[in-house]
Parts: sequence; C-alpha cells; structure tokens
Amino acid sequence: MKNLITCLFIFTSILLSAQNIDYSVSSYLEEGVKAPNTHYIGEAWLNSLLTADGDLDYNITKATFRANSTLDWHKHTSPQILIYVDGEGYYQERGKEPAILRKGDVIKCNKDTEHWHSSTKNSSVTYLAIYGGSQPTIWTEVLTQAYYDSVAEKLRE
Repeated sequence: MKNLITCLFIFTSILLSAQNIDYSVSSYLEEGVKAPNTHYIGEAWLNSLLTADGDLDYNITKATFRANSTLDWHKHTSPQILIYVDGEGYYQERGKEPAILRKGDVIKCNKDTEHWHSSTKNSSVTYLAIYGGSQPTIWTEVLTQAYYDSVAEKLRE
C-alpha cells in the first residue's frame, strides 16, 4: 500500500510538472525596466503588461516612480485610466488644481486632456495605466523641478 501511494504521488507530480502552457503570462508584480530619462525627472520603471495589437485596442502599463520623481506634461489620443496600487502621487490636469492620489484611488483622464502625474516628495508610487491606441503618449511641455516643488509645498503631505 505504501508503494502504491508513493507511485501515485510520483505519477501525479510528473503529470503536473509536464503541463505545457500555451498562454502568454506576465506579472504586474515585476518592477519592469528602468525608463530612460527622457520625459521625466527622477527614477522610473515601466512594465508593459499588455500592448495594443490586432483585436486588443488598449495598453496596460505598470509604472513605478521613486519619491520626488515626475512625468512631463502630456496627453493621450484616448482616455487614460490610472489605478493606484501603492504609495502616493500628485496628479494635475491643465487649468485645474493638483491633487494627491493614494493607493486604491482610480482616476480617468479624458482623451486629449493635458496632464501630468508623479510620486510625491516623500513617497514612491506605483500605478497601472490603461490607455488605447498605438501612439499612447504625446509630450507637450517640460514640467520643471521648481513647478513640482511648488505643488509639493502647496499640497504639503
């Protein structure tokens, strides 16, 4: 009986480990690749989870910004959804007051709406960005460190 149980255990283990997966699986838990310092200040990592292609007409990217890091002003040719999964960040649309967004917050930015988002001065931030199209980001203006610092002062954490 003991030998039978051992054989069943080994056979089951072989069957489970021999599973051939035909799926494309990624993890939002991976940090991703360090982004080049092109349109932001500080340190950022990007993990492209899904890319628009064929029938899929939207992208999902995980972005992580270390404290005191920010994107430049930009807009998108489709609405963008930001889902904050960790930390705190600043968010502002052109002509509106800046706000602090925290873990659990979800915000929709309408298409062609100029905006920027970042970590706060003292907290890193991680969010999932959902947006459509093949040209997801149109950069419009550099966001200066002085402007970022003035927002941080105004919103004092």
